[in-house]
Amino acid sequence: MKTITDLLESKGRDIWSVGPDATVYEAIELMAGKGIGALMVMDNDRPVGIISERDYARKVILQGRSSSETPVRDIMTSRIIHTSPDSSVEDCMVLMTGNNIRHLPVMEDNQLVGMVSIGDLVKATIDEQKSTIEQLERYISG
Repeated sequence: MKTITDLLESKGRDIWSVGPDATVYEAIELMAGKGIGALMVMDNDRPVGIISERDYARKVILQGRSSSETPVRDIMTSRIIHTSPDSSVEDCMVLMTGNNIRHLPVMEDNQLVGMVSIGDLVKATIDEQKSTIEQLERYISG
């Protein structure tokens, strides 16, 4: 079974972030530019939250706020649910589903070392199943 370390080795360990005083507009602009759905909110080197497209939709658009005037700290999710590099892909899927989140920071020794999305986990699961099917087909066909 694949671990998060395996997944990060194949997808990369890039972590995109903003500071808590950045505007929501700046955060959304960075997400759009990088083609991602969430950013870590970092105060110096310390993670203090996460901001996602969902936060933007629910806490800016629906509340009639201005994205160019609202600081990230006002809408970020402060409770950071995270995993470790040695966790399995399956365990992370359970964690994310149970907490209704789509992005999961990866922490090791109190340091942020990566971020995985539900899409990353689904892709890893499909790849693993495909490999298993191919092995079974080779075994059956001799």
